[in-house]
Amino acid sequence: MLLRFFKGTGPGVIFFIIIILITVWLSAFLNPRIVYAPSITDDPMPLYRLLKLFTASGYLPGVVISFLLVSLMAFLLVDFNTEIFFINERTFHPAFSYILLGGLFPENQLLNPALPASLFLILGIKKIMDGYRKSGVAYSFFDASVLISTGSLFYANLIWFALLVIIGIILLRPGSLKETGLSVLGLAAPYLIAFGIYYVAGKDLGALLSTVGNNFFGRSESYIFSGITLVVLSFTAVLIIITTFFLFTRLNTKKIKSRQTFSLLIWTFLIVIVVFAILPSVSVEIIWLMNIPASYFLAHYFVFVRKKFIPELLFSLFLMLILLMQIWYLK
Repeated sequence: MLLRFFKGTGPGVIFFIIIILITVWLSAFLNPRIVYAPSITDDPMPLYRLLKLFTASGYLPGVVISFLLVSLMAFLLVDFNTEIFFINERTFHPAFSYILLGGLFPENQLLNPALPASLFLILGIKKIMDGYRKSGVAYSFFDASVLISTGSLFYANLIWFALLVIIGIILLRPGSLKETGLSVLGLAAPYLIAFGIYYVAGKDLGALLSTVGNNFFGRSESYIFSGITLVVLSFTAVLIIITTFFLFTRLNTKKIKSRQTFSLLIWTFLIVIVVFAILPSVSVEIIWLMNIPASYFLAHYFVFVRKKFIPELLFSLFLMLILLMQIWYLK
């Protein structure tokens, strides 16, 4: 019944999603002892350093900004599918899945650099897909590079997702050297501007270089997984594997644009896994980037799966486990 309800698009579904959003973030608002941040935030990237000025007065402003960013991301995820229509159904499932996935690490429900960076990632992916069958030079790839590069000035490791621009060109515009060159220029532009501002303002360029280097290759604080986190995380991993396999079995049946969009999201997911596995500067904060493709995988599965009992059980268990974590962290 619950899964069938969420397949609707009426105001009742929107209202319920808002209730779930508030519930998932309740522990972050009520329990200020929940504090986790990657150690790279001790020497933040320039734009994240600027954002932190708004939260200097205490814990609560950072939670409020994070809550608003998550709300905006949920809207953008639904809007992306509405615009491209790659799931082939109008659904609020991506927003619901994103909100629940964001509750996997309650200690991470505060302002951290990966959260604002995720906003630039979804906008960058949208710009990449704007290049589909565009006549002439598709400047949207330049725009996507600028967005991803700008986001990396919040969270340095977003820069690795510039690979998506190249992958997008290969998928959508094979053999376009001009667009590849524009993408590289777009990637460099925000950093050239940042260094230019530092130079004009008389700031220490060496300190900026050191900050960038530390954020790329420094060692992040290790995250200690609690017992309940491991249980919920294991269930979620199995759920994502099931939904990803389901997507692969139906990928060839989809229209070209839908197939290419999902291919780009699969690459996004793979880059998250590789970056998390290889780079010592990356910790669980990267969940905010992983949640983007994972939300669409979950949404696609729950919208199109034909069996009733097992999907309903998985959906209900996922919701209950995430809510249980929030109750656990209110203690």
